Amino acid sequence: MSIEGCDIWDRNPDVQWHVSAFQAPRNGADHTDQVRRLRELRARILYDNGRRPDFRDASGAHVDDQELDYGAWHFVARRHPNGPVLGYIRLSTPATGELFQSRAHLGELQYERLLAAEGAGIDETYEHSRLVVEHRARKLGLGAYLNAVAIGAAHHLGAKIMIGTSGTQDGQDQFHGRFGFHPVPGTRCYVERYTEEVVILLHRTSAGAGEYTDLVDRMRHRFPALTTGDLDAWTAPGLETYDAPAALAAAAVPDRDEWQPVLLEPIHAADHEALTGLLESGRVTAVHDTITTQLAELISCREPGRRYAGVELDQKIDEQLAGVQAWAYGSWVWYPWSGRLVHVLPREEFRLVRSDRNREKIQRPQQRRLLDRRIGIVGLSVGNSAAVTLALEGVGGAFRLADFDELSLSNMNRLRAGVHHLGVGKAVICARQMFEIDPYLDIEIITTGLTETSMTEFFHGNQTPIDLLVEECDTPYVKIAAREYARALGIPVVMDCNDRGMLDIERFDLEPDRPLLHGRIGDLRAADLPELTAQAKADLILAMVDAERISPELAAAFGEIGRTLSSWPQLASDVALGGALVTSAARRILLGAPCESGRFYIDLDTLIAPEYNTAAALDGVLT
Repeated sequence: MSIEGCDIWDRNPDVQWHVSAFQAPRNGADHTDQVRRLRELRARILYDNGRRPDFRDASGAHVDDQELDYGAWHFVARRHPNGPVLGYIRLSTPATGELFQSRAHLGELQYERLLAAEGAGIDETYEHSRLVVEHRARKLGLGAYLNAVAIGAAHHLGAKIMIGTSGTQDGQDQFHGRFGFHPVPGTRCYVERYTEEVVILLHRTSAGAGEYTDLVDRMRHRFPALTTGDLDAWTAPGLETYDAPAALAAAAVPDRDEWQPVLLEPIHAADHEALTGLLESGRVTAVHDTITTQLAELISCREPGRRYAGVELDQKIDEQLAGVQAWAYGSWVWYPWSGRLVHVLPREEFRLVRSDRNREKIQRPQQRRLLDRRIGIVGLSVGNSAAVTLALEGVGGAFRLADFDELSLSNMNRLRAGVHHLGVGKAVICARQMFEIDPYLDIEIITTGLTETSMTEFFHGNQTPIDLLVEECDTPYVKIAAREYARALGIPVVMDCNDRGMLDIERFDLEPDRPLLHGRIGDLRAADLPELTAQAKADLILAMVDAERISPELAAAFGEIGRTLSSWPQLASDVALGGALVTSAARRILLGAPCESGRFYIDLDTLIAPEYNTAAALDGVLT
């Protein structure tokens, strides 16, 4: 008797995994090797480095022998058609209903009563079980995908209800709940073999599959394609390997340190010579010259009531050039990290045009005042949003950036950067981004972050102290030490916590004796931190962020750090909002507008609520 099987694999973006299926008949000898392999796979994953010791015998072999395997459908998943198996699930049909795990768990009488209460017969009841995923493939959606495949197959085969046992320790029961399964009351109990409590779950196919209904429907339609194949459909010959292309092996390592652009004004002989040499060097990858368009915008900004065009516009541009050839007007900016060479207006004209649409909100005299200020920013993950927004809005013409860290992939859920920036210092990335907005900025970076030795350099620089500190770091010592330094120098501090839109302002320029962090840390000093216990440091962080006011999501995350979470949860939308809040506060402080010390919440979850809907009354009139 043969094993029926086939593959699901296409390039459709919603098919992330390669799935193979086969049904092992209840009798016969030609399926022994396949069943042995899948049992070993399941047992090894369930053993989980000793968490469930009953899945390994005295000889060290992984064992999960169940008669239920014969007559069941088996689904295995890989990343690639010839890749290793990464996940598995079993679907048992009514033909083996007397062997169901849920039936054994409940007992014959309770099982029959449950089916009767659901109005389902034994021949309409299917059981899925043994969902396992290799550690290296977890958290990628494979478990949900396999679950949908098995449920979709049951729907196709005519299941009225699905039943199964589920562990509870890692939230497996809640995972199944997202597919429309619900616990059967009174069935939760501890099972020694699984070293945890398990519960019976039930699913009515007529009710859909919860949040995965659409995916299950797609899998139901695909199931017929799984029912033909050969005996070895679930085994794979292995991935073919190839040598890396020679061009990859010879590729140069990208420059991770360059962050300052080169500005050349070709009306000067030395710069003309340097520009010529640069173009001949082969280091320029692209030339961007829109100077004529920029000149037209400049004229429009100066004379907004006139609309010059054609010959008249050409005459105005010639007047602006005043005898200088267009190609030589202004500056050519070379960005060595990208190889781009960009032609821009001279500094004052460039800034006049770039900030023209700030007017009425920030008038030109205010714009010039802001550009005379120097802002220090420490912590350039969350702080990147603030730095870039400050540069965009023209709040600050000089910046001092400090961060010791390099960009990692997990930072890219909130830090605006490209994958080509991975491994590049966050201070370097931030400086590059700001210079690409305004090449005339004055930026300094400190790639060691803030330490005892770099603190003076950060606050004073080369005899040019900062006018405002934006503090966005994670380290308690830096948070306190930087504030001590700022208070001693009378420098205001702004901080965004990217949770509930919390903005913190400390006006040490107006209140030189103000307690740090509004008195939330008492008389604690940075020098005291090395003496604190781990628990005391955790309590300190909670005091800093005001544990009474943090969002429920962040509060729930505290106990999960290092267990189910690798670090604090943060969202790009919250970080982007924080950049806006910091910039608004910085602008007010630097322009002398009202902006007092305090802690403020611009909580979008609260503000985007029905009671704040200003269109509600109008909607009522329209309907």
